[in-house]
Amino acid sequence: MTLKVMSGNYAQSYAAKLARVQVISAYPITPQTSIVEKIADFVASGELPAQYVKVESEHSALQVCISAAALGARTYTATSSQGLLLMHELLHWASGMRAPIVMGVVNRAVAPPWDIGADHTDTMSQRDTGWIQFYAESNQEVLDTVLEAFRLAEHPDVRLPVMVTEDAFYLSHTVEPVDVPDASVVDRFLPPREAHAVLHPGETGRLGSFTGPDHYVEFRRQVADAMQRVPATLTMVEDEFQELVGRYHGGAIPTYRTDDADAILITMGTATTTARSVVDELRAAGRKVGLAKLRLFRPFPDDEIRQLAQTVDRIGVVDRSYTFGRMGPAATEVSAALYSAPHRPVLTSFLAGIGGRDVTPQEVRMMFETLLSGAPIVTHWEDLELEVQADG
Repeated sequence: MTLKVMSGNYAQSYAAKLARVQVISAYPITPQTSIVEKIADFVASGELPAQYVKVESEHSALQVCISAAALGARTYTATSSQGLLLMHELLHWASGMRAPIVMGVVNRAVAPPWDIGADHTDTMSQRDTGWIQFYAESNQEVLDTVLEAFRLAEHPDVRLPVMVTEDAFYLSHTVEPVDVPDASVVDRFLPPREAHAVLHPGETGRLGSFTGPDHYVEFRRQVADAMQRVPATLTMVEDEFQELVGRYHGGAIPTYRTDDADAILITMGTATTTARSVVDELRAAGRKVGLAKLRLFRPFPDDEIRQLAQTVDRIGVVDRSYTFGRMGPAATEVSAALYSAPHRPVLTSFLAGIGGRDVTPQEVRMMFETLLSGAPIVTHWEDLELEVQADG
């Protein structure tokens, strides 16, 4: 391994290079642009023998990847915010055609008004397009998860596209030491893609063409069944990655100091790092609190959530995106997972960090105090930085 100081964006670039991607297509958008710029450097220098296709929009970038994947190529792209929204139609095409594309997404607020800060609304808006979704906490996790994503996407039990997300600027433009695995090690973990159900030039074939209602539902069921096989496949992939590389990122929802906790907070992305330090601070003061990081959002880890809830009476969920339902999107999923659980803790939905605002230790302490106080149903805003909604 080689230790390099790099941003989360460059971690995506180095992972794509190590994965030996064959086709890259992308369109620039802040704060994603440096991902594909670095990959373009790798291609131009000959370090990555791949086809780099320049296009006029994000919609076209994903179409290139879908077409290349249909011919058996390993493909990668990256985008953010409005660019991801422009891809919406083709996100469904990619999953419906079972194209094992990996896409880096730098989570950024959605306009209007224009805002380039971290916000999960862009990917949460695409949560039902049939893509697997990972939310990374660190630059190291970004690099490792992209490599795991290719293995997961191309596994014969899955064959679905994957988003590996990172918070804008907190990861995309902040540098930290990252262990870059040797190419020979990655080659053992991620062999060349085994082409399955692909088109061959000169041979008659079709993918994604017209079908009627008597068959359409079967295709949708196949995507749903593949999504249900992701958790077991991810466990296998992560075990192999740990054996070869020596790192393990905790599966779908890694936990921290939850065994005897009176209250647990569930976070996503970089807010987890801040929350972990607050857990240590409160534990030192004798408060029994714990933390769970929702790393895999699609498919949602229902079983792990139910297991987490077995011994705790209060759970809070921090969402970095606003939706127009009862709670934030992650909190809504947690609530649904616990609906039929034998033990149903009081669930509190927190909204924080919207549009790139800092999720501060003070805010996280407020969340834990709300949970530990046993407060009844409450809704309030703190200078538009924090919303607390409790569902008893």
